[in-house]
Amino acid sequence: MVLELRVPESASWHGLAAVAPTFLSYLLSFVYVGIYWNNHHHMMNLAEDVNGLILWANLHLLFWLSLIPFTTRWMDETGFVEVPVLIYGINLLLAAVAYELLQWSLMRRQGAGGPLAAATGGDWKGKVSPLIYLLGIGLTLVHPVFGIAAFTVVALIWLVPDRRVERYLATREHGSGEH
Repeated sequence: MVLELRVPESASWHGLAAVAPTFLSYLLSFVYVGIYWNNHHHMMNLAEDVNGLILWANLHLLFWLSLIPFTTRWMDETGFVEVPVLIYGINLLLAAVAYELLQWSLMRRQGAGGPLAAATGGDWKGKVSPLIYLLGIGLTLVHPVFGIAAFTVVALIWLVPDRRVERYLATREHGSGEH
């Protein structure tokens, strides 16, 4: 996946200011890809084994993430108008749904007492994010900047790393070292 960031047309502050919206949309999308990358890594650290359902759920997530550069560029190149911002929000929503399906697939494979269920417990971020995406999609119909603001809120919520998996792994390693 490649997020494209073009250089300013002129070597001036005005030229730099002209690409600021492009830079900010790039930054938002880069943060999203990074959040998914980190959380996916944590989740897969807890995968003891995988099956076909998990592999397809993982590809489903990868598909929606692979569209982020496309929807980002379309949104940027059209001046952040309604339809591209809506599609960007829908892309983010479907990536979140795909992530939840992958997490559910792993938990189903591991069972109710599995490591992923034990590590994640009550996932308030995962529950509230789709609601904010839906709100952002609705707000985009009022004005696209409101939608982008809502999508930014979700990124800010997830920007603070979720340490639950790290704590679980550390506890598990520490506990197994004592036996």
